[in-house]
Amino acid sequence: MFIYVVQNGDVLWEIADKFNSDVNKIVEANGLPDPNTLLVGQSLLIPEEPATHTVKPGDSAWKIAQSHGVSVQDLLWENRILNPENLYVGQVLRIPEKSRPEIEVNAFTYMLGQDAVPIVNEVGDELTYLTPFAYIVQEDGSLTPIDDDAAIGEAIAHGIVPMMSIVNFTTNIPGEDIAHKVLNNPDAVANLQSNVINTMKDKGYRGLNIDFEYVLPEDREAYNNFLESTVNKLHEEGFFVSTSLAPKSSPDQRGLLYEAHDYPFHGKVADFVVLMTYEWGWRGGQPRAISPVNEMRKVLDYAVTVIPRDKILMGFQIYARDWTLPFQPGQNAETISVEEAMERAYAHNAQIQYDYVAQSPFFRYSDENGNAHEVWFEDARSAQAKFDLVKEYGLRGLSYWGLGYPFTQNWTLLADTFDIAKL
Repeated sequence: MFIYVVQNGDVLWEIADKFNSDVNKIVEANGLPDPNTLLVGQSLLIPEEPATHTVKPGDSAWKIAQSHGVSVQDLLWENRILNPENLYVGQVLRIPEKSRPEIEVNAFTYMLGQDAVPIVNEVGDELTYLTPFAYIVQEDGSLTPIDDDAAIGEAIAHGIVPMMSIVNFTTNIPGEDIAHKVLNNPDAVANLQSNVINTMKDKGYRGLNIDFEYVLPEDREAYNNFLESTVNKLHEEGFFVSTSLAPKSSPDQRGLLYEAHDYPFHGKVADFVVLMTYEWGWRGGQPRAISPVNEMRKVLDYAVTVIPRDKILMGFQIYARDWTLPFQPGQNAETISVEEAMERAYAHNAQIQYDYVAQSPFFRYSDENGNAHEVWFEDARSAQAKFDLVKEYGLRGLSYWGLGYPFTQNWTLLADTFDIAKL
């Protein structure tokens, strides 16, 4: 596939005709609600017809394969040719797709119960891990349970590895007190580890993600000790362990989110880590890209110096935010799906703009009450930019937050760009 940006006066059938594609395939690849409605600046994934080559005098299998950047073996296999000498002038050969890098893909889902089933079913072929979010740790090491049975069952049906998630916070509780009390109490730690192992065995989880945030700087060593002992205990039981890390760009970055997250130590003891490379455009802050590529690069530049590249899953948020303007401190943006963002753009005939530094699209509109809005979201271009980071840095893969926000272009492009590992 390739990406086309809609220009003034474009209509879908003309775009399809221009690129020898198909209107229905374009609609499906992009999840377009109405093929008759396009916006200037909107990005479209254009499915291409399979490449072909007509054999000319002097052609050989080797020469054709070289000219298209594929192997002779793949060329012969694609065309079911046993003898490479049996080519004839005028023969039309299909050119095989170039090999794609294989990565692992995780997705967190806050959608639980039966609500998780259709969501996991829709994108399950593109996932290595599914992580229902999340068991909340209590001060004594007990866990607040979640309704994750349906999500786990659907994951297993799609060959996805279910990964348990434990956290020390809620939307209303930052979590530093809980972390402090648990991490500095050997009995609470032992109780937590026992509860985790029992839950994993009971539910069918194969691994654990530890997402402790807002840990006090003075508890950094206690957190490291907890991680090491937990990894050792879970490895003995045959489970893997991953951790979630705040997006640091240097080892001495200040702030409650960052100081207790010891990148080198996590890189040493964990089987892999999830870098939470999103939320620059957070709901309580100024309008801006949620996952700006220029900021993500700073995190990756540091991370790969202290964590093995094959242990890093780069975070990618697949939701959008709508801010009311002018921005007022204390006023939260609305979190919506990418497809809801596009519906608002269609409704107000907004022109899609693109920030080439952040590699992120945005638009502005005025609602029925005359209030101005600014919406930052994701599209095929911004997804491609993030996929390019994974390839450029040679990372283990991607981790999405979170399922439940429809974004058709992402999943279409992901499948076209990578082979997704199934364990």
